[in-house]
Amino acid sequence: MKRDIILAGVGGQGILTIATVIGYAAVERGLFLKQSEVHGMSQRGGEVQSHLRISDTEVFSDLVPEGGADLIIGVEPMESLRYYSYLKPGEGWLITNKKPFVNIPNYPDFETLWNRISSLPRAILIDGDTIAREHANARAVNIVVLGAASDHVGLPVEDLRNAIRVIFARKGDAVVEANLRAFDAGRAFAGSWGKVPATA
Repeated sequence: MKRDIILAGVGGQGILTIATVIGYAAVERGLFLKQSEVHGMSQRGGEVQSHLRISDTEVFSDLVPEGGADLIIGVEPMESLRYYSYLKPGEGWLITNKKPFVNIPNYPDFETLWNRISSLPRAILIDGDTIAREHANARAVNIVVLGAASDHVGLPVEDLRNAIRVIFARKGDAVVEANLRAFDAGRAFAGSWGKVPATA
């Protein structure tokens, strides 16, 4: 088993939380994990990205090589496209939230951006903000997107759900349940896009 994943977004969107959930699930399953620090302007509104490398054999580098990623999980559409060249040609998936975070004066036209992502051979564009409001709370967008990507992470879904339980436990049962609903709603949205079997 081997998965190379890039997380992309802007500061304050919960990239580190996604990394923590996936990392916890991987380590609990006894897999090797290398995670880069969150790179970029990590204050709210600055672009950030992180690399996760998961394997059943030892991993020596914490950086995913260009053309080597199995999956890009984006919480912001332009930021997800920024790393498209890192995907494995013809194999990697890009799964991203639809709502732009306009933090630069020349941000691309929204429709053009969405059409570009939708035209990719293996991409899911999800309205995570709307789904989070409808099923959990507005702050759970990152977990909605993780749910949409969960069939491509390479870990059993229940392992990811258990990681959510553990990581959010200190915030109380209501927060745990809200995040599980967000995760499941993201999975439900992505359900019609095809599955990649989880391996361990």
